[in-house]
Formats: sequence, structure tokens, C-alpha cells
Amino acid sequence: MNSTDGAPVPAGRQLQAGIDIGGTFTDLCLLDRDGIVAVRKTLTTHREPAAGVELVLRETLREHRLDPGSIRAVVHGTTLVTNALIERRGARTALITTEGFRDVVEMGREHRYELYDLGLELPRPLVPRWLRLEVPERVLADGSVDTPLDTDRLARVAVELGDAGVEAVAVCFLHSHTNPEHERLARQVINEAAPALQVALSSEVNPELREYERSSTTLANVYVQALVADYLSDLRGRLQGLGVTPAPRIMLSNGGVATIDTARRFPIRMLESGPAGGALGAVAFGRKTGRPDQLAFDMGGTTAKVCIIENSQPLVSHTFEVDRVYRLKPGSGLPVRAPVIDMIEIGAGGGSIARIDPLGLLTVGPDSAGSEPGPVSYGRGGTACTVTDADVVLGYLGPDDFLGGTMPLDADAAKRAISEQVAGPMGLTLAEAAWGIHATVNENMANAARVHSVERGQDPARLPMFVMGGNGPLHGPGVAQALGCATVLAPPAAGVLSALGFLSAPLSIDFVHSWHTELDAMTLDGAAKSFAALESQGEQVLDESGVARDAVEHVRSLDMRFIGQGSEIEVPVPPVGDGWHDAVRRRFAAQYEERFGAVLPHGVEVEILTWRLTSRGPEPDARLRLPPPTGTAAARVGTRDAYFPQAGGYVKTAVYDRYRLQAGEVLTGPALVQEHESTLVVAPGMRGEVLPDGSILVHLQAGGGAR
Repeated sequence: MNSTDGAPVPAGRQLQAGIDIGGTFTDLCLLDRDGIVAVRKTLTTHREPAAGVELVLRETLREHRLDPGSIRAVVHGTTLVTNALIERRGARTALITTEGFRDVVEMGREHRYELYDLGLELPRPLVPRWLRLEVPERVLADGSVDTPLDTDRLARVAVELGDAGVEAVAVCFLHSHTNPEHERLARQVINEAAPALQVALSSEVNPELREYERSSTTLANVYVQALVADYLSDLRGRLQGLGVTPAPRIMLSNGGVATIDTARRFPIRMLESGPAGGALGAVAFGRKTGRPDQLAFDMGGTTAKVCIIENSQPLVSHTFEVDRVYRLKPGSGLPVRAPVIDMIEIGAGGGSIARIDPLGLLTVGPDSAGSEPGPVSYGRGGTACTVTDADVVLGYLGPDDFLGGTMPLDADAAKRAISEQVAGPMGLTLAEAAWGIHATVNENMANAARVHSVERGQDPARLPMFVMGGNGPLHGPGVAQALGCATVLAPPAAGVLSALGFLSAPLSIDFVHSWHTELDAMTLDGAAKSFAALESQGEQVLDESGVARDAVEHVRSLDMRFIGQGSEIEVPVPPVGDGWHDAVRRRFAAQYEERFGAVLPHGVEVEILTWRLTSRGPEPDARLRLPPPTGTAAARVGTRDAYFPQAGGYVKTAVYDRYRLQAGEVLTGPALVQEHESTLVVAPGMRGEVLPDGSILVHLQAGGGAR
């Protein structure tokens, strides 16, 4: 996107910048009070992620003749933490734990995620056994001290770790979530004995029940802490070098935004920051268009994500798995206890590699060509044919129009790769092979979305689909058809929607602590004090970030279950006051019935395990819209041969410039709508209409009404 109307953007505007680093592209979106000013993509620089941020911002500012000093806010998300854990690029880390518990992180839950697989691979702990050390100490479940901490032994262990070249230490003592004093004392001892060691306490990172998840989370947090701190320092320095004065705020996995200091302390909360921005963008556009319930579909260059939006809120989970041995198998990865927007992620993106499997069948992904070397058509040394190469052959992507013409694609190379690797061996024509790749990846995503929706009590066919990511508008309508959806909403700047969604997120922070008690045994005074302690922490953190205490909103919830059950559900609860117990019991019953059906045990008491609080500031004033075009040039800019099997093959297809479309215009398929960072495919039989904010609502059946 060169500018919203082709004219220079005046300097001196009050701008906001959203920046998202993905597996293939780094995305930028600039907003002012009127809406979207500019968007841009550049290939991600994996060795120096901040260099890509600097490059895309510098080029955009220069192209639009903007003053860097006009940027008043920067919000940033990145895949750095996830990639570092998967690639094992963190600090050399040790675990110090209670005597007798060094193997908890390896034993896990002793759960076989694939019961009959004799060659089952289990997730590999971040710390080898020789760096998992024990010290005498014991706190009981009620918080009382059974065995005092052996500080002399701990000091010797700390010195040994420092001498062995260890850089970071996770301290995870039994029951420290109920009494953190031993862990706090341990930090003092370690700091005195080996001051170079970075120390993380489980009672601060994840003060919850279940020592396996608590230990795993604390290890992951301290493992990447130094890496993230260096990266954020580099990013801050590069922005300042460009003349951007505000410190960047960091997108968190739960959909909130935090300061750099908070992100440095709890980098584990950045795990899914990019996809979280996309979900927030879906919420923002859904509110404007009267669609509180949606199926948000995000397809980039490396992965595809699906998230359910209910009542204008994305579903949130408090457990996430990193580095799964099998991508769709829960239990095959390292557990991390941190609030994340609940979504399913599969290896299906533009860079997903297509091949013929040993059975002679076509398969696509999950491995990706990424940005280095990238698809064959990128001309950067890639040799394996990918989804993007198939989309070029099908005519959906114009070789001269990719990324607004800044990155020409080699269509001939894409044709050769697909012919040699798929079409020839399978006895197909080139077009049939390319369509097979396109349709296969669509069906893979539809199957994952169907399972994700049903597991959460939703019928995907009744939900409108919201598409985003560089490949979301291109593949989304096909995925939606496979699911039986009636409509697809393609927002403006869909290809950088995560970066755009960052700017709709308030400053936010989550706090949690476990306190196991029966609901009836909990007094109103005790409940009020429990939440008040969390509220005080939230107000302090947000006050340091510039949010007035009286502007902070608190959202409370409890993890609850029937006594005797092994797992719990999260229940939103009201502020503590008269009738609180009955209100909590009713809400628990409603949540339980919605999740599991009308199977409520009679006469069984309810218990609370964990207390949760989200503290957040006011919603930012961000207009996520495309300003209406001011010129009179026609939106239709030409035609291109594109392949649609329902039309019998290649057909002349109208090509539209997204930035020239007027509100109210109707597009009849087949049509291709191009913008700088993505292309919307309107197949034969579909009809699109342009909404006032620049979004395009696609009815998958011609003549269909809004849904």
C-alpha cells in the first residue's frame, strides 16, 4: 500500500504503529485519527529480527515523507519466544528444586498422547538431568514449613552452577504457590553466592497448583529471558535511531499490551503475541459490523490459526504447549501456564511445502519454506514447490503485483517445480496439480477448524468467517465453503491485521494465585481480601505504565470443580458482595452445563482452586478503517486468467484495486481484489459488497443476505 489514495501523507500527524514479526514476513501498519495511513510487509530477518522492523519502518516513513517524531505509540508482537523454545536457543539453564523432585519435569503427567505408538516421542525438557539439582527444604500444602531451607547447601550448588557455565536458574520448590518464602530466600542466597546467574521463581512466574506445569513454565520463562531482554534493548535502540521516541509496548498472548519492563520479566507471556493481535482485530471489526460471534481465520506464510470469538471476546486458555512433537496432539509438547487466546494452529501457510507421500498421495505441510529460502517463485533459492507457487500458477497471485509490485514472482519457476514434483509423478496436468495443492491445504485447515469449533461447543457453519493474514483472503472463502459458512468478512489491510489489531488492545496484565478451598467455607471477607491483593498488584503495574488507578478495570474469575474431580473450569465471577456465593454457584453451574451438558452431580460440593484477575486500562482510540478513496479512477484495473474448476478451468477474471473501491460497490465472482499485502478471491457464484469501513462482505452463495 503506497498510500490510501496515492498522494503523499502530510507530516505532523499523530501516528500509531503496529509491528508484527511472523515466520515469513514482518508487518507494519500506521494509523492516524482518520484510519489506516499505510501498511507494508518485508521478509523477516530471522538472524536479527529487529533489523527487519527497522527496515520496514524506515522505508515506510521515507516513502510517505513522514516525520518519525509524529509516531506517538508503537505496539509490537513477535514469534521470538516461541522460536527460541522450539529451536532451543535460550540460555544454559539449571533447575533447583525440593529434594526428591528433580525428575518432575521429565516424568510429567506420565500421559501417552498416542496410546498405541511404540516409538512414541515425549517432549524433551529444557534442562538435562545433570543440571536439575535438589536442596533440602519442604513446605506443606497448607503453607506451613516442615523442613527449613538448607542455605549452606544452596550456596554451594549456586557456586557449582556458576563454575559450570550456567547462565540462568529456575527455582521451583514444592507448594511455593502457598508460601513463597523459601523461594524468596533462595534468590537472596543465589544472588550472593553467584551474582551472575539470572534467577526466576515459580511463585512469581506461575503461582499455581501442579508442580509439573509450574516448573515447566518457570524454566521456559528464564530460559528465554536474557534473549528477550537483548532483543527488546536492540529494538528500542533501533527505533530511537530512527527518531521514534516512545518506548514500544509489547503485545501479550492474552490480548493485552504491556510495557517493555513487564515483557522482560515475564517473556513467556509473549508466546502467541502475533496471533493474539489478529484475534483482537477480528473483535474490533466484528463489533463495528454487528457480528459478535465469528470464526477468525488467520493464514500467513508459515502457519494458519483459527480462533472462535464469542460475544465480542476471544476465548482464552491458561495452558499452552510449545514445541509439540506432533502438532495436533495435546500432551506432546512442553506445557506453559500463561493466559493465551485459545486457538488452533497448523502448519498450513503460503510457504507450506507440497510433496507426494510414500502412498503416492498429495500432502501439504506442515514444514514450510519460510522466508529463507522461501517458495520457488520468490527466486531466493527455494526448490520445493509450495502453496504460494500453486496460487501463482492458478492465477490468484499476479507475478507483477505481489506486495504492491515491490517483489516480483517467478511464475515460470513455479510452473516447473509443480510440474516436476507433483504433476508429472501423479499424471496430472499442471493446473490440476496446482489446484490439488490449493484444495488440499484448504481442506486441512477446514478439518482443523471443524474440530476446534466442535470441541468448544460451536457449529462452524453458523458462524461468519473473518479472514486475515497474507493468505487469509485468498484461501478463506474456500475454507469457509468447506465448513458450510454463509459469509466471509475480509477487512482492509487483512494481510497485516495482527499489526493493526495490536493498536486496538488496552494495557493489560493478568495475576493469579492458587488457594484451595470449598466455596461454602470461603467467607466474604476472605474472598474480598484474595481479590484485593491481586487488584492492588494490577493497579500498581498499570500505574507505572501511565494508567490512572481509577481508570483500571478488573475482571475476576475462579478455577472451580466439583469435589473429587481431577480438572477444573474457569468461571467469570462478580465483585465480592452480598449474594456472592449464590451468584458464583449459579455461574459455575451454567458454565459446567454449557461445557459438558446437563450432568450436574446432585449433593456434591463445589471447590475453588485458583483465583484469577485481569487488570486493564481504557480501550485505545484506534480507527481500524480504510479512508474512502478521493480519486475518480475506476476500481477495476484489468483482467487475469484464473483457474476455477466450477467454471471449467481458466477464465477471464476481473481484477480490482482495493484502494479504489467505493462503499456500496458490489463484486460478482469470479473476481480478484488486490491490495498491497493480500488478495481476496471471489469465486464464481459468490458476491462481495464493500462496507463503509472498507471491509468486503462476501456471500458464498450469490444473492445471499447478510449473516
